[in-house]
Amino acid sequence: MIWQEIQYSKENGYYIRFKQEKTTGAETLPISEEARSLCGEEGQPNDLVFTGLKYGNWNQTHLKSWLRAAGITKHITYHCSRHTYATLQLTLGTDIYTVSKMLGHKNLSTTEIYAKVINEKKVAAANNIKIGLNGNKDTK
Repeated sequence: MIWQEIQYSKENGYYIRFKQEKTTGAETLPISEEARSLCGEEGQPNDLVFTGLKYGNWNQTHLKSWLRAAGITKHITYHCSRHTYATLQLTLGTDIYTVSKMLGHKNLSTTEIYAKVINEKKVAAANNIKIGLNGNKDTK
């Protein structure tokens, strides 16, 4: 991502305008003021926002070492962050259409995969409290 892709308007706040590699579609992605502040001091329009990062398996190697250092043994990839983002947005009540657009999905059915995770959580939550035959609540 380069600095000219981060833009601001009074009406919409900060957003990123970019061409998505997978779909080649032009995307506009709103970002919070906090996310913008984490990008640091603005550089020249064609400068990279995050210097020193290279696309490819090298980043995966860094991620694995960070996970090991944190004591996390679960298999996690950078793509997992998209899954986490979508699941959190849906859990917090963002409608599926908006989440779909934020992820750059062309088809809503792609985003529905994340909604299934939420539905499974709802079923599990509904079954967390059991009422015994004597009418007393029994938590797991």
